[in-house]
Amino acid sequence: MGGYDIVDEKVIDASPATVWHAVLAEMRGARRWWTPHVTFEPGTTPIDEVGGEARATIHTRGEDKRGLRLRFTARTRSVEPGRKLVADYVAGAFRGQGIFSVAPVGGGRTLLTMRWVARPHGWVRILAKVVNIGKEHSKTSQAALANLATLVRDRDEAAKAVR
Repeated sequence: MGGYDIVDEKVIDASPATVWHAVLAEMRGARRWWTPHVTFEPGTTPIDEVGGEARATIHTRGEDKRGLRLRFTARTRSVEPGRKLVADYVAGAFRGQGIFSVAPVGGGRTLLTMRWVARPHGWVRILAKVVNIGKEHSKTSQAALANLATLVRDRDEAAKAVR
């Protein structure tokens, strides 16, 4: 089975700093916008430092339901604080990279780009022959991005109401 090179992106009505912090918080285990499909556990070194790790679990039917769980470990290869994080998948169900980039697009909005360059590893190679993992990855990522956009919008509206 070959690999995947998938880009999912969304323009979000929030500053790059807000989006960047939300991405890092999720990888540190916040469980706010990628749940119920993906959860993260932080390693001993923070994910926003070179060598930092996060362990991801993909819950194929949702976190609260029975179903396959695909686990992998991401280790930060490089980071440009507030702009880009590149993590290598070093153990578990996938080998490859996840790349998260944030960029201002004007009007206080941010483009969040998630690039997934990976190949299935171990028994997941067999699963990939019967399940379109790339399609499922993109579907889950788009749902997560929509959740993130709602989360930061609601947070910004709450902050404005307090002022």
